[in-house]
Amino acid sequence: MAKGVVLIVDDEEGIRSTLSGIFEDEGYEAATAASGEDAVRVAKETNPDVVLLDIWMTGMDGIQTLEELRAGNAELPVIIISGHANIELAVKATRMGAYDILEKPLSMEKVLLTVHRALEKRNLELENRSLRENLLKKCRLVGNSQKITQLREQIKMAAASNSRVLILGESGSGKELVAQLLHENSLRTGRPFVEVNCAAIPQELIESELFGHEKGSFTGAFETKKGKFEQADNGTLFLDEIGDMSLQTQAKVLRVIETQEFQRVGGNKNIKVDVRIISATNKDLGEEVKKDNFREDLYFRLNVIPIKVPALRERPDDIPTLVEYFLDTFAAEYGQQPKKITPEAIKILQKYSWPGNIRELKNMLERLVIMTPSKTIAPADLFMPASTRSDYFAFNSLKDARDLFERDFITRKLEENGWNISKTAEILDIERSNLHRKIKTYDIKIP
Repeated sequence: MAKGVVLIVDDEEGIRSTLSGIFEDEGYEAATAASGEDAVRVAKETNPDVVLLDIWMTGMDGIQTLEELRAGNAELPVIIISGHANIELAVKATRMGAYDILEKPLSMEKVLLTVHRALEKRNLELENRSLRENLLKKCRLVGNSQKITQLREQIKMAAASNSRVLILGESGSGKELVAQLLHENSLRTGRPFVEVNCAAIPQELIESELFGHEKGSFTGAFETKKGKFEQADNGTLFLDEIGDMSLQTQAKVLRVIETQEFQRVGGNKNIKVDVRIISATNKDLGEEVKKDNFREDLYFRLNVIPIKVPALRERPDDIPTLVEYFLDTFAAEYGQQPKKITPEAIKILQKYSWPGNIRELKNMLERLVIMTPSKTIAPADLFMPASTRSDYFAFNSLKDARDLFERDFITRKLEENGWNISKTAEILDIERSNLHRKIKTYDIKIP
């Protein structure tokens, strides 16, 4: 497979022939053009990955050609080659987007190296754009309920400012997604978005994680390390589960908010940063302040713009849209055709309280995509907690209602008997092998 397509534009046939041969020997495909007009036409036909462009040509010169090529493909790397390069020309070509300028007589080693680097840069830019597009696809609020519509409006208004935001909501409700959307829709988009889970990092390491440390500042500090505040400079720092941060660390974070300066652990040099802080918690920080678990002054600093993320049970109308979104997402991820789900199954999902919120729904649908053999997900395929009893009269099909009742009944009896299959089979008055088959059929998970 060729490394890429190189378009060589030069009015000297000898140069075109020599460069073509060299690039083909190196594993590239080579296309040529003898004029600027030809270059524009050939570029449309071959869609090159990089262009080597002579600046001095009759008719359309190199600068005009560069302008035309870049108009057709703004990301196309163009390397100017010239026997009469000067500073003014170099500045003009660079401003117009030229990747580099090489002087004649050409060094073949330098030409190959420059083309290789230009392609590396282009591929990296394309990869970054693809990752960013994928991130933006994932970073979207799914649903059209009134609560989600209001949340979108709040995000839009808050993102336009540089103020600190405190995101409130239950675990799994999507607080991290809201933080990412605030960043992506702000003036800091394209800058770092750095996340810290304050609950997941041991208290003895949280200060090093946030502020970094100097080499030798403590046992195990074998090298100097930048902290999250430095990594997020000019961007956004997301402090997740802020309610679990120790009072000692809270005091230091408060000082950074006030001064935008800090010192690494074991250091004595002040480091200045420009960071927007977004924090999130599933706790009632007002109550935590009353219990002396959270600093009141830090609470007021963080709570400039509060945003409440609704629990999934508060917006059941969004569940059909969320289900479709996750089924499509996982089907694409696992290389399958998207599965369908029956209206009866949707009704069950809408009646469930979802203590784990979006995260719980997402995990369930991923399991269904992987483990459901049929193309359609029916009520019998759902594994809902036994404490959630369904309205069997919601189903049109007797089989669906019967299957769901049977699974609920078996699951309840298994729970009552400590998940002992032999004892449960005896109580149900069925063969142990028959109970095993039903457990497998209904995909009942044995702890």
